Amino acid sequence: MHDTLHSIRPWRQIDRRTSRQIMVGNVPVGGDAPITVQTMTNTLTTDVAGTIAQVQAAADAGADIVRISVPDEASSKALKDIVRESPVPIVADIHFHYKRGIEAAEAGAACLRINPGNIGSADRVRDVIQAARDHNCSIRIGVNAGSLEKHLLDKYGEPCPDAMIESGMDHIRILQDNDFHEFKISCKASDVFMAAAAYQGLAEQTDAPIHLGITEAGGLTSGTIKSAIGLGNLLWAGIGDTIRVSLSADPVEEVKVGYEILKSLGLRHRGVNIISCPSCARQGFDVIKTVEKLERRLEHIKTPMSLSIIGCVVNGPGEALMTDVGFTGGGNGSGMVYLAGKQSHKLSNDQMVDHIVEQVEARAAVIDAEAATAAE
Repeated sequence: MHDTLHSIRPWRQIDRRTSRQIMVGNVPVGGDAPITVQTMTNTLTTDVAGTIAQVQAAADAGADIVRISVPDEASSKALKDIVRESPVPIVADIHFHYKRGIEAAEAGAACLRINPGNIGSADRVRDVIQAARDHNCSIRIGVNAGSLEKHLLDKYGEPCPDAMIESGMDHIRILQDNDFHEFKISCKASDVFMAAAAYQGLAEQTDAPIHLGITEAGGLTSGTIKSAIGLGNLLWAGIGDTIRVSLSADPVEEVKVGYEILKSLGLRHRGVNIISCPSCARQGFDVIKTVEKLERRLEHIKTPMSLSIIGCVVNGPGEALMTDVGFTGGGNGSGMVYLAGKQSHKLSNDQMVDHIVEQVEARAAVIDAEAATAAE
């Protein structure tokens, strides 16, 4: 993969926790595989066309895996059609009725997400395990602070990290006792501190791939901040093999935020990483509106690369030297364009957006060609 001029330095390298690798369809999770980004549809699963459209939009935004709720038998039937059309592996979200898990496996789901506190007895979990084995599904054990088993709540008095860890390890043992090892695990809570502590404890007790998430994080702004703090700290510590940002928002926004968290830690790169200033009285052009336009105009670029848009010469030249393409505001209605970290040419502000888009597209083509040559 191409390293952008603004990619991670050795002093910022994160050492990821060693985990086993499993497959979710054709997507590897854990081991040395890239940290995958997931989201979940919020359409009615029985609305096959609407759900497929949402899956496609999420995949176009970069989602590696998409989860779909399967609450009833009609949804199980619809899932088969959705899986057939999906460009990415589908995880079936199962709650309360173990038969939905069996039906989802039969419908072609790549992974079954089961919540141990909701799905019922060990015998029912074993039936789901057998269905997963028969249909080449992996399993995600989904522990949630809001739905812990009664005996654990009685033991600990309230949801807490120790109760979540014990729940997760109990269900890991059920899978292992049934000689099933294609599983990953999550232990989510809406409380950032509780979730982080549970994940840290779990990471010390199992080598299973870990699915990170802060559940019910909130709306687009508040949920993004909460997830960035919670997931960011865990990822920084090397914990996490796949992530889902839970927002009360369009699933595409979850994918975007997920990638931005990974980009900020140098863990994964996709698309244009825009480095821009907040603007001030020194700005030589309207930075905020320019960045808004460029974000929209550059959504089609999937090549990992960096772009700096800085309003004045205080930090602009320095940032531009570290990015693939850069523009630094100057005076008299013009600024300086930088290409591949080098000063290139002056440009009037009114031509800036179209010209920067052209330069980014050209630079992306060069990067892609270099990557193709290196792969030969």
